[in-house]
Amino acid sequence: MSPASQAKDAPLLEVKDLQIEFKTEGGVFRAVDGVSFSVRRGATLGVVGESGCGKSVSSLGIMGLIPTPPGRYAGGEVLFEGRDLLKMSAKDRRGLRGGRMGMIFQEPMTSLNPVYTIGDQIIESLRAHRRVNHKEARERAVELLDLVRLPSPSKRVDDFPHQLSGGQRQRVMIALALANDPELLIADEPTTALDVTIQAQILDLMRDLSDRTGAAIMLITHDLGVVAETCDEVVVMYAGRVVERASARDLFQAPMHPYTLGLMAAVPRLDEKGSRLETIPGSVPPPWAMPKGCRFASRCPLATQQCRAEQPPLRAIDGDRLVACWRAPIEEIAA
Repeated sequence: MSPASQAKDAPLLEVKDLQIEFKTEGGVFRAVDGVSFSVRRGATLGVVGESGCGKSVSSLGIMGLIPTPPGRYAGGEVLFEGRDLLKMSAKDRRGLRGGRMGMIFQEPMTSLNPVYTIGDQIIESLRAHRRVNHKEARERAVELLDLVRLPSPSKRVDDFPHQLSGGQRQRVMIALALANDPELLIADEPTTALDVTIQAQILDLMRDLSDRTGAAIMLITHDLGVVAETCDEVVVMYAGRVVERASARDLFQAPMHPYTLGLMAAVPRLDEKGSRLETIPGSVPPPWAMPKGCRFASRCPLATQQCRAEQPPLRAIDGDRLVACWRAPIEEIAA
């Protein structure tokens, strides 16, 4: 394979053994503990798991947005086109952030500045990364608002965030994230608190923009329906660690980790009207008291003494499938 072909096939983003800690009054706890995954160019990677599993902290860590203190990077690498972002200067990271790397935050009302118009916020981002004058930047801002299907973009460009609905603010966040044609787009729960119609529109918009620009997307969500619709590959996280990694097709056809099985079983189904909604018994262990062995063992019906005593590594099963479970694959799990 030629060097050019190798470069094309290389992952755009590689996260290797990422560890992020926070210092609190109760001591130091590791919110992200040895997380590894990669995102291919033009692909969509879904990151799923319960609230508090480390999904959002991982995304903020990739973008260099961990507040220090109380947080700190305790180890690992975040490689963007082979360059370790964690070893870059703050200035170089800022040059990538908002430029070649864009992010859609979970709550647009707290992410947008309430005292500036949406147009001014897009213009500021454009002029920070491109050599354009104010007029050119404003024209581009209107184009972006039109691209994300905001009605009457030439008029709404002068609106303040509070004048927009939740779905419209989310579209503005997408326009901001896409302002400088990023190669990687990180979307942290982009459809949270939106009604189902607006959710569908936002997801359609993201798919369409990815097809047009070829951007890779890292989609953080707890909604498995969204993952099934939009993602090529999936990372399942639990208590700060990756427990399963697979193509979306393989994951939904045959989940192999008991936690993934539990998540699948908890999804409401229209064909089971009136049936009881499944739940995963127990709760996630607190970050200051993680068990010695598998972190899911106390909630897992298949746990053995080995599961409780030794932490399972993330190992390859069936080609590209990675599972952190001592008992995978077994009939009870694959069934």
